Amino acid sequence: MLPKEVIAKIRRLEIKTGRIVNELFGGQYESVFKGRGMEFDEVREYQPGDDIRSIDWNVTARMGHPYIKKFVEERELNIMLLVDASNSQKFGTQKQTKMEMAAELSGVLAYTAIKNNDRVGALLFTDKVEKFIPPAKGSTHLSRILRDVLYAHPESKGTDLNPPLEFINDVLKRKCIVFLISDFHAQGYDRALAITNRRHDVIAFEIIDQGEQKLPPVGFIAMEDLESNKSRLVWAGSKNVREAFRLGYENSRVQKRSFFRRLGVDHIELYTDKSYVEPLLNFFRMRARRFR
Repeated sequence: MLPKEVIAKIRRLEIKTGRIVNELFGGQYESVFKGRGMEFDEVREYQPGDDIRSIDWNVTARMGHPYIKKFVEERELNIMLLVDASNSQKFGTQKQTKMEMAAELSGVLAYTAIKNNDRVGALLFTDKVEKFIPPAKGSTHLSRILRDVLYAHPESKGTDLNPPLEFINDVLKRKCIVFLISDFHAQGYDRALAITNRRHDVIAFEIIDQGEQKLPPVGFIAMEDLESNKSRLVWAGSKNVREAFRLGYENSRVQKRSFFRRLGVDHIELYTDKSYVEPLLNFFRMRARRFR
């Protein structure tokens, strides 16, 4: 049985995400993702005016006269939310933690998909697959996804993107829209992400907290890695130390952006001290222009 405060939090999140979707995202989502794919319908005899590129040469050779493959536009989509539930997602120095933003973003994306009669599923991961919810429809299913994201109790602390990506590649045979939500504090997942992006349409949402970008000009700061529990003291009173920390962060940002561009994965940066609404709308508009 869920605690009353968790049930209330889920209900508040349902109301908030529903309002945001109804006011802002409904038409944007449909224009970007609907009709992006085609699925096989039947093989029929060639008729004058048919596109010769649709000819099924194997069937044509067997039958002795031309046949074409007929495709129809996909009316329903499968949406998968891959949500990072590792300990680093608990970090937050601003309005909310990274995990709280991930839950809210998941709610908006799931609500939008279900409102458009698509199936939506979720996968929570750390350095392993923690929970898999197969794609389905309906408001009850939406509540389950929000509950599991908000009330996640992962067994592990670390982050490894290989297990969830490999799981998706093995389990989901039909093409999906994969929303990958993480702070991407991991390495060595290039190949798995490249394979997933070839089979599916991957969009990476990176959640960032201001406290990761720069050190405040104070004295000693105790810094702890939430995933390894290792900690150390850093003298933030030094301008050189603060500048080195800032430059290290900026370098990692440049490398990460280049990494996603190289793989052809859409990459959206979200910050815990800012609203995700405008970046999400900008992303939808950009995708709509690309497919226009």
